[in-house]
Amino acid sequence: MRGPREVGDNSDMPFPIHRPRRLRRTEGLRRLVRETALAPDDFVLPLFAVEGEGVRKPINSMPGNFQLSIDELVKECEECVSLGIGGVILFGIPKHKDERASGAYAEDGVVQQAVRALKTAYPNLTVITDVCNCEYTSHGHCGLVVDGDVANDPTLEWLAAAAVSHARAGADVVAPSDMMDGRVAAIRAALDRNGFEKVPILSYAAKYASCFYGPFRDAAESAPQFGDRRSYQMDAPNAREAMREIELDLEEGADMIMVKPALAYLDIIHEARRRFDVPIAAYQVSGEFSMIHAAARNGWIDLERAMMESLVSIRRAGADFVLTYFAREAARLL
Repeated sequence: MRGPREVGDNSDMPFPIHRPRRLRRTEGLRRLVRETALAPDDFVLPLFAVEGEGVRKPINSMPGNFQLSIDELVKECEECVSLGIGGVILFGIPKHKDERASGAYAEDGVVQQAVRALKTAYPNLTVITDVCNCEYTSHGHCGLVVDGDVANDPTLEWLAAAAVSHARAGADVVAPSDMMDGRVAAIRAALDRNGFEKVPILSYAAKYASCFYGPFRDAAESAPQFGDRRSYQMDAPNAREAMREIELDLEEGADMIMVKPALAYLDIIHEARRRFDVPIAAYQVSGEFSMIHAAARNGWIDLERAMMESLVSIRRAGADFVLTYFAREAARLL
């Protein structure tokens, strides 16, 4: 009968040689070999601008988020700058809406005013503007409604005009989120024609018709008054179509692309990262944010750990940066 193994005798049992746990033993070792890192400049914070002064209206379905008047928005961004957050993306909520989304492309629109104020206060803060119409239309759809449907081509004129007005106000990046066909080409042509050839386009290239947008629609007051957006936003089961959408937007002149939502579409982020050598953003949307908060409030999960784990998963899937309502909280921890 064979006796106890001699120290150093591992000739027929490779298991003791390969012990991955060795590199997990201490926090220092775990940090040293960590494959995916998070930093404050990986995050973009979405903010909601409204008209008026001194307005800081809580968004009940999104804890810690507010509709902010421009003076309050400027104050809110002070911490973003001090934390080194990568940037902010602005959504506007006008007092008056109409069928032609005129507030979206008005030179004195709420987003245009907010951009000017932020770039004056914080010249080095990266300010991205959402280019869409749903917050500005009386019916809540993303374009001109004709016979109960959103007409694609006339809507492109609104989007191009909005993008130019944002660039004129000082936006660093414009981000069309409407999912109209051909909108990147229309916006690129309009920007170039008006002398804004240096302004990049971050295209919501793969934006799905998702149930996870509910809290955002409360925040932006943009729920459709009839029907839904499934005729222009993507169908959730489709992955190959997302790659086609991204490819088309890049051909039309997009500089960066986005996948939205993030957590339910990590496979789309991963496949986009594999195929396209451009910066990729992912939007951890309001429903994803609010679900984590709701579960934490019930004591089912740890808020900070769930927040950081979810953000790491999005970066690990291949996103270069993440639009997230957790931007400030995550940056403070980092």
